[in-house]
Amino acid sequence: MYKHLFFDLDHTLWDFDRNSAESLAELFETFRLADLGIPSAEEFSRHFIAINKQLWVDYDRNLIEHTYIRKHRFPMVFRALGVDESAVHADLNVEYLRLLPRKPHLLESAREVLDHLKGRYTMHIITNGFADIQSIKMASADIAHYFTHVVTSENANAKKPNPLVFQYAMEISGTTAAESLMIGDNYEADILGAKGVGLDTVFYNPSGLLVDDQPTYDIRHWNELMAIL
Repeated sequence: MYKHLFFDLDHTLWDFDRNSAESLAELFETFRLADLGIPSAEEFSRHFIAINKQLWVDYDRNLIEHTYIRKHRFPMVFRALGVDESAVHADLNVEYLRLLPRKPHLLESAREVLDHLKGRYTMHIITNGFADIQSIKMASADIAHYFTHVVTSENANAKKPNPLVFQYAMEISGTTAAESLMIGDNYEADILGAKGVGLDTVFYNPSGLLVDDQPTYDIRHWNELMAIL
């Protein structure tokens, strides 16, 4: 039934939270953040991941620009931790963006699934992340060879859930909605966006989020995808 599989990258295959936590722990030590009153690398990471996640939701909804995220996320984290945001080192975000994409960790069983699907389907990535960062992530995790096309918000001139992204992805892949399946963890961007152009969807939903508009498939673990495909 399906010939082409479209995957989201961050939080779907690439373990953003683990990779981010490792990068932030290094920043905590390098920039001596304990001296500023931040109690631990774990607290620093916990606040960052929550704030960064909400900023990316706002970005996906066109409420803010990408530059806003890079400029404001660390000051927001410092404020949330009760630390004067003027203490944010100018190189903190630069170093984070250097460290983060070089982390290799995938989510549990993600590579096993990719190995299972390779050769049986033509696979692609659709991501709202930026091409330079995402290419380093995929190289670091050694997964670039699984995918034929990597569609980003830059080369599509739009971002999920905009239907133009999915239409562009199908066009360059030479496929149709009937032959394609979108797989992602973001209900609004990946699932509703893909459903809007007639794609079947797999909602990678390890937390068991309850949704009104059901995807074609709802899975908690990657092993369930191998049973479907």
